[in-house]
Amino acid sequence: MTVMLSPAVLPEPPFRVPRDRADLQLFLQAALTLEHLTIPPYLTAMHTMRAGTNRPAFFAIRSVVLEEMLHMTLVANLLNAVGGRPLVAHSRFVSAYPARLPFSRDDVTVALRHFGVEALETFLAVERPAYVAEPPGHPSVREDDGWTSVGQFYRTIREGVLRLTDELGERELFRGDPARQVGPRDFYNSGGEAFPVTDLASALTALRVITEQGEGADRTVFDSDDRLFGEARQPAHYFRFDEILRQRSYGPHDTPATGPTGPALAVTWHDVQPIDPAARVADYPPGGEVRRAADRFDDVYALLLCVLERAFTGDPGALRRTVPTMLELRDLAGWLCRNPHPDPERRARGLFASPTYEITNSRLARARSELAG
Repeated sequence: MTVMLSPAVLPEPPFRVPRDRADLQLFLQAALTLEHLTIPPYLTAMHTMRAGTNRPAFFAIRSVVLEEMLHMTLVANLLNAVGGRPLVAHSRFVSAYPARLPFSRDDVTVALRHFGVEALETFLAVERPAYVAEPPGHPSVREDDGWTSVGQFYRTIREGVLRLTDELGERELFRGDPARQVGPRDFYNSGGEAFPVTDLASALTALRVITEQGEGADRTVFDSDDRLFGEARQPAHYFRFDEILRQRSYGPHDTPATGPTGPALAVTWHDVQPIDPAARVADYPPGGEVRRAADRFDDVYALLLCVLERAFTGDPGALRRTVPTMLELRDLAGWLCRNPHPDPERRARGLFASPTYEITNSRLARARSELAG
């Protein structure tokens, strides 16, 4: 199936190390947008699994989603720390899927696909380790090389933070309002914890959490949660997806070169509800139950984005109030993915309905009014 790609939601930063505070803020807003870009595809893969099947894969993907939410929070903390203002509740923040993966020289399409090989291959492209390429400005990197991976992009942010600390001074660079920082009392999940970013050390730790949970620490297959948070060490995101695709777990002594040699991981590819990766709410007949559920999902998701922006711009405690909203989204997504597509032609092909994540500014305006009321 040929899918049309949506344009970039926000400008992609230039291929260089951030030069000043405004440049760094641009890079960090792009990082925040990027972290969110991954969440709907991961959730879609989870919700399209048939109930009770593929449990190891389900919980592996769920654990990645929880850590991506942590990454969003840490990026927002870093953006606030350097005097920026996170943009979340805006239609330009949400990709219209299918979308192009930013910061990748390869032509990678990120779509809302059902659980399967194609979805996992995309997830691996998203989480590809950074050590395949140095940041811009390195002697081995030409100006026309362009971005090769998300990991390289984060290494570039780290380099910018270090340079600007040297140029401006630590206190001057990290002069953001501490009241905007999300801490462990505001946000908790099983994949590490949120912490305030107030200086160079905490900024570098935040970037370390994001990159090492995604690609592994010290060129291993494992993250560093045991050292940073006192939690059990586990494979990084790239290698968790690789385990599912190869249907085998990584053992304690495995490396990226050896691949997984541990116990087999049971995967049944047929236990899914297939969906249309180019689905739109308009595909569902007005007045029908599926259309109402799809519209409600987008309305609730808009509400979630408004609460997140409130949390990231002055009311960190708002994060604690997102739980009922996320539970409603989970239930709506599960209901949609269990219902055959209402279009006869798509239903004849065995396709099911699915959330489409079409978040418009009018939906966001209604959500703001709901919060204000």
